[in-house]
Amino acid sequence: MKKLSLGITSWPEDERPRERLLTRGSHALTDAELLAILIRVGTQGQSAVELGRELLQCFGSLQEMMAAPIAAWNGIKGLGKAKQAQLLAALELGRRAALPTVREKTIIKSSKQAVDYFSVRLRGLPEEHFRTAFVNRQGRLLDDALIAEGIVDSVRPHMRTIVIKALQTNASALIVAHNHPSGDASPSVADKSLTVDIISACRLIGIKILDHVIVADDNIFSFSDSGLLDVLQLEALSTII
Repeated sequence: MKKLSLGITSWPEDERPRERLLTRGSHALTDAELLAILIRVGTQGQSAVELGRELLQCFGSLQEMMAAPIAAWNGIKGLGKAKQAQLLAALELGRRAALPTVREKTIIKSSKQAVDYFSVRLRGLPEEHFRTAFVNRQGRLLDDALIAEGIVDSVRPHMRTIVIKALQTNASALIVAHNHPSGDASPSVADKSLTVDIISACRLIGIKILDHVIVADDNIFSFSDSGLLDVLQLEALSTII
């Protein structure tokens, strides 16, 4: 017969996750205990800490939890919609916390800066996201917009959306980026064709394309660093002529 777990409120005060966090700091808690604070209340026969351990076992790690699609959270016993929302919000805050804190101070002038910026923004996502960073002549970030998202190989951003956003932000240049959940950062034929289309559309309004970055789990591809961007710019120019 399974032994019933006692609720956290019955534990000695110096063993409860919330009290320990407030007295000793968040670094003193395990991943499961931090999750327990977000979960707040466990289920009958299972404490919030035990539910936190079960979640870690289910997903494998906090990183895998962050990368999991929303559908993966459905059907987990003891985790209703409210608790799911709390956990997903906390995980997203963790992702965003890794980004520069002040957008106006973010400079993207080199391919390395573009790679560093978008690797944090796009790595580990379960679906393809296509983002565009709009910058001024000094490389200062004016805006970073999610232009399109969807299943693998289905993301095709509308040129009109990119152009309108570029005009609204008064950008002088932009960097586009998307992720490959497959783990392979190599550009596909569709990726190259899309880059040509973006170059052509933005050339008409005097906006430069500085790079197209593809982010995968363990590797990143830069169209600029590889020299492919120069090739595609010539291709775009030939189609206009």
